[in-house]
Parts: sequence; structure tokens; C-alpha cells
Amino acid sequence: MSYTINRTIHDASLYDVERRVRSALADAGFGVLTEIDVKATMKKKIGKDMPGYLILGACNPDMAWQAIGLEPRVGAMLPCNVILREIPSGVEISAVDPQASMAGIDNDQLQHVAGQVRDMLRSVVQAI
Repeated sequence: MSYTINRTIHDASLYDVERRVRSALADAGFGVLTEIDVKATMKKKIGKDMPGYLILGACNPDMAWQAIGLEPRVGAMLPCNVILREIPSGVEISAVDPQASMAGIDNDQLQHVAGQVRDMLRSVVQAI
């Protein structure tokens, strides 16, 4: 089972794809709660250079509310991370597959909610 939903945007800048990702997430009811510039962090903390790599922590409040109501500790697995990483041909987008990440939780209702979120994220990635 793959644990991410992926798409490559060819001949695009990280900045352009980030803008498009944020817009597609917002259109699907997700907000970005956290942002990590991995490239800048690696340079600052350990002096290493790498291609652009951003992690956006996305959350759909309605879906998070449902998930937490079904399994209060599921917050340890939230938000849904979406990464954007520079590759030679453009930018690769990878969104977590919530069903894969929550497979270890024995709760059928939660798996149903995770499947709904997976479908929403798949639509977001395809809309970019």
C-alpha cells in the first residue's frame, strides 16, 4: 500500500506550485496549520544544502472533528502533511494517505473518515 498520493508538476517553480497547492487545499476546506521549510532548516541546523522541500500541515476542521470524536488520540497523527519537493523536472507533490497512516488504529468508523479525507486529498492533488 502506498502511503502518499503523488503528482509531478513539470517545468514549474516551487513558489508557483506552493501557491496552487494552497489554493486547492482551501477550495477543499483545508487550512494550512503548519509550514516547515526543510531546505532552510537543514542549512541552518546542520549546514547542508538540498533542493527546495516544504512540508505543509493541512487540516479540514470538519473531518478532524469527526476523527477526534471517534478516536481522541488520533490528534497525534494530525494534520495531514503535504510535501512539495524540487526535482529535476519540476516539483513533486506528495500528500499523506490518511488511511495508510491510520491503518494501525482498530476503528472501522475512523477508517471510513480517513478514506473520505484520502479522497479529498486525492482530488486536491489532481486539481493542482
